[in-house]
Amino acid sequence: MIDQKKCRDSFVVKTSIVLPPDTNNHGTLFGGKLMAYIDDVASIAAMRHSRRNTVTASTDSVDFLHPIHVSHAVCLEAFVTYAGRTSMEVFVKVIAEDLLSGERNVCALSFLTMVAVDQDGKPTLVPKVIPETDEEKGLFNSAAERAANRKKRRKESGKLAKDFGTGLPW
Repeated sequence: MIDQKKCRDSFVVKTSIVLPPDTNNHGTLFGGKLMAYIDDVASIAAMRHSRRNTVTASTDSVDFLHPIHVSHAVCLEAFVTYAGRTSMEVFVKVIAEDLLSGERNVCALSFLTMVAVDQDGKPTLVPKVIPETDEEKGLFNSAAERAANRKKRRKESGKLAKDFGTGLPW
């Protein structure tokens, strides 16, 4: 396995046109559909980086910054920003484009944690990340703080799961 890889080696771009079946009653892309696109490109970026199958360990909050309208293009860009032993942080940027006017807006940003797994589904080692651009270095250098926040959130989620359990009817 390669010990290190550049951020750009995992870069993914996915562009789709927003069609009516993918929209809500406001004529904008369903949030869940966008979240599926985000998970898809993050998975591809993580697999490019690790050359392993991957699973989604967490998705940080997805802030919907701008609506994505029917007949607009939605473009997602993703790359691995940081890698631990078996996990990778993937940054995803979502841009909408009015194909008639050319107007573009950043509609969402998200970080996901993907874990590389072997043929038995067990976590496996991944290459480290080499950031090159100022933006990549900024994301790389701030990854530890985001990881700490994820760890805290996961602990809180575990407590809630225990408190609510499976015995309640809802």
